[in-house]
Amino acid sequence: MLRWEDILHFDLLGNPAVNWLFAVLTFAVTLTVLPILKGFIAARRRNWKPSERLQLHTALDLTGLLAERTSRVFLFVVALFLASRHLTFPAILERVIEIVIVCVFWLQVGLWGMAAVRFGIDQRRAQSSGLDTLLAGSMDVILFSAGLIIWAMVMLLALDNLGVQIKPLLAGLGIGGIAIALAVQTVLSDLLASISIALDKPFGIGDSLTIGDFQGTVEHIGVKSTRLRSISGEQIIIANADIIKARVRNFGRMGDRRALFQFGVSYDTPTTALAAIPGEVRKIVESQPDTRFDRCHFLTYGDTALQFELVYFVTKTDFAVYADTQQAINLALLDRLRNMKVQLAAPTRTLMYVELPANRGA
Repeated sequence: MLRWEDILHFDLLGNPAVNWLFAVLTFAVTLTVLPILKGFIAARRRNWKPSERLQLHTALDLTGLLAERTSRVFLFVVALFLASRHLTFPAILERVIEIVIVCVFWLQVGLWGMAAVRFGIDQRRAQSSGLDTLLAGSMDVILFSAGLIIWAMVMLLALDNLGVQIKPLLAGLGIGGIAIALAVQTVLSDLLASISIALDKPFGIGDSLTIGDFQGTVEHIGVKSTRLRSISGEQIIIANADIIKARVRNFGRMGDRRALFQFGVSYDTPTTALAAIPGEVRKIVESQPDTRFDRCHFLTYGDTALQFELVYFVTKTDFAVYADTQQAINLALLDRLRNMKVQLAAPTRTLMYVELPANRGA
């Protein structure tokens, strides 16, 4: 008669049935508990309001994110690993299981690393709204650089765990890397320049730039080039290495726009009217919205006019606002000078005729 003890000690693939029972129970419990725990943490994190998320400790929020980013394949492999601890297999099968576990584990570590980088960028953006356009512009560069480092480290650590000697591999990669670097030095210079732009953040998406003879609004900051949309509508593509070498004027960082212009009045203008002009100009500028008056002075004696210089600031950086303000000031100034009986100077030329004595020839 078949006894229970005989069933438990029945040998299957070199392992008693009791070991198989423990392995199956371990696999089933692990594959049940871990997904439930992952789903619970992910659901709690999704239900957090933005205000609550900011109040939480960063490590706690990151832990919830990493749990949410854990793949089902990884949980399956974890369950398989724990179950296999109760069993022994032939050497070749053990090696296959080890390779699968190591590859899946380090693949998951790489995914966790990329999720942590994105989490760090989102945290920085939430803490400082002024960096939104800068982070949006350098996002691709940061993720590309971080991905390059993370996946290179993952590959090397996985090979090391599998028993592969990585020191000769690193030496070979170093020699090959030098040869590749010499062959693609232009691409590498653009890549390093893009990393420099991402770290230094001299401009962001939406900023208006002047780079050499080109002017436009930043649309995209890539790994190799930056794209501008010019005033006339065409797209300008400039290599990142060229941007680093050039002098860049960033109009998007202006707090306000300074305006300076001159106008001349006739030399026939009375002194009392000349003294009154700066005050009248100030009233005109201050009556315009989004402006801040700086100064207005009678500065120089021109060739054909008495020259005044006006300086004021427009508190909005949009060029259209500046152009509308300048136009309004010009029209109001013209009316005010006419009311004051002051003539704007126009280029004049004085010709003097000298009558020569008649030639008294004999």
